[in-house]
Amino acid sequence: MLCPEQFLGFLTAAILITLSPGPDNMMVLGVGIAKGRVRGIAFGLGCALGCLNHTLLAVIGVSALVAASPAAFTALKIAGGLYLVWMGVQALRSRGGAHTALDVPDEPARRLFFKGLLANAINPKVVLFFLSFLPQFVVPARGDANWQIAWLGLVFTLQAALLFGLLGYFSGAVGQWLNRTPRAGLWLDRIAGAIFVGLGLRLMVAR
Repeated sequence: MLCPEQFLGFLTAAILITLSPGPDNMMVLGVGIAKGRVRGIAFGLGCALGCLNHTLLAVIGVSALVAASPAAFTALKIAGGLYLVWMGVQALRSRGGAHTALDVPDEPARRLFFKGLLANAINPKVVLFFLSFLPQFVVPARGDANWQIAWLGLVFTLQAALLFGLLGYFSGAVGQWLNRTPRAGLWLDRIAGAIFVGLGLRLMVAR
């Protein structure tokens, strides 16, 4: 299990990153606006549950590197840190202006759920993100790192499911607000960018 400080620190970062305008949440909003709440919620839940695949890959990947070679694990940490810094710089340079007007096919909610699940589960960028992000919040003194990563991935998935579900439900109001207030998306990008850069630098210098 996660300690309270570990859980709250991770949950705060995960929520800010999930809310930062990106392909997944913009698609959830777009589906909800174009096809209604039920389809928006279905697609959002699919995207969120796709994170379980990345959690499994993170557990397997980290454990394999630790078993293979400390040098390989150090290389993963450096590569992961650089990747997070790169993502942070991209977010900090973003000009915001998130838009949600999308041409979404008229598909049943069940199909949109599986489409969101598959799209997230096979996205290599999300795999890299999980490999870089989850180990940041592992506390070695608390024991098995693999179980901690598994719990962290589950927490990320649950908060993403809740937030994406809410985005789908309130898609009309949220989409109008974002389109009317582009600076809101800009500042969400700035906050997420600062978190990414900070975590990336921490990962590279940690021993």
